[in-house]
Amino acid sequence: MNDITTIAGQLNAQGLKIAIVASRFNDFIVDRLVAGAVDYLTRHGLDPATLTLVRVPGAFELPLVCRKLVTAHRFDGLVALGAVIRGATPHFDYVCAEATKGLAHTMLESGTPIGFGLLTCDTIEQAIERAGSKAGNKGVEAAAAMLETVRVLEQL
Repeated sequence: MNDITTIAGQLNAQGLKIAIVASRFNDFIVDRLVAGAVDYLTRHGLDPATLTLVRVPGAFELPLVCRKLVTAHRFDGLVALGAVIRGATPHFDYVCAEATKGLAHTMLESGTPIGFGLLTCDTIEQAIERAGSKAGNKGVEAAAAMLETVRVLEQL
């Protein structure tokens, strides 16, 4: 195992410029995700002055705004946060699928890491669990994944 070249990202946010793009829809959940992501990034060395928070109406708008941010080349990474909770119509399926596809496409096309923190839950209880209770905070996890990916890409 000592002969294997290993590339791994360090969880150090010093010197980075990061944007968090967060939906206003279901803000009682999304605000918890934002707080978790901000706390994680600043505890890992990010200067709050280099952090930008962009609010969008809902999850469907996340890909467009993320695309605009990555094409401006001002940020080392983004964290996309939102919460879609299933209702009685197929609207949930379309919003979740298109937002996910759009974020993945934006990340692959731009080469800029985007932490995926879009909750797609069947119930409000599931969303609450993923925003800082039993299932942890997915905003933290999205920020951590983005940070590690930024640092891996620097080494490639």
